[in-house]
Amino acid sequence: MRSRWIDWRSRQAQFALVTVMLVAAGTASAGLFDDEEARKAILDLRQKVETLRTDFDQKLADEVKRSSEEGAQLRRSLVDMQNQLEVTRAELAKLRGQDEQMARDLAELQRRQKDSAQSLDERLRKFEPARITLDGKEFSVESAERRDYEAAMAVFRKGEFANAQVAFVDLLNRYPASGYRPAALFWLGNAQYAIKDYKNALTNFRSLVNSAPDHLRVPEAMLAVANCQLELKDTKAARKSLEDLVAGFPNTEAAAAAKDRLSRFK
Repeated sequence: MRSRWIDWRSRQAQFALVTVMLVAAGTASAGLFDDEEARKAILDLRQKVETLRTDFDQKLADEVKRSSEEGAQLRRSLVDMQNQLEVTRAELAKLRGQDEQMARDLAELQRRQKDSAQSLDERLRKFEPARITLDGKEFSVESAERRDYEAAMAVFRKGEFANAQVAFVDLLNRYPASGYRPAALFWLGNAQYAIKDYKNALTNFRSLVNSAPDHLRVPEAMLAVANCQLELKDTKAARKSLEDLVAGFPNTEAAAAAKDRLSRFK
């Protein structure tokens, strides 16, 4: 564009020079020809000047028009480039938003998978044997077995001894080799003693002593055996049970209670 402008400036200068020369030539010739020829020569010069001016103006207008069209085309190109740039920015923003959404979806999926895995582990653990310690003994129990024992104990703690008897009997029948068996026999005997079923209570306390002689509850069970015998008016057997308790477990609270009761027989 700058080179074209310089070119047209040069042409304009040339046109001005030609015009001056023609006018000068006309002035010089006026003295050489007569008036008629001078006027004719001047008219010819004017016609040539006008023709040159018209041609120059037309070329200048064409050049200006072409320059304007090129400028308009350049502006349209710039507008198109700007539009394309905006479209590209919008697409990038959309892709960025999609990436962020995908990242959030992935995080949510991972969280759900983790929660599902934990939930599955928890459900599986409910069916797996668990190691527990009760009355100083450690053993494995099934989830249902543990649930039934804890349910029976809950009934016993409420003081519903008849219902507790039913619950413990059901537990012992369902799980005859259960690690809960010594404790279940002990609490079953206590429930039966509470409802004055002394014979069955005596049987279950003796079963505990005979089947698990090293169990923590044995001294209490032996004292309970003597109590049942006293309730059944079998004083001789009660004395023997108390003496066996003192001899076998002399340093226990049950033995101290047995000594106190033996003193009453004298």
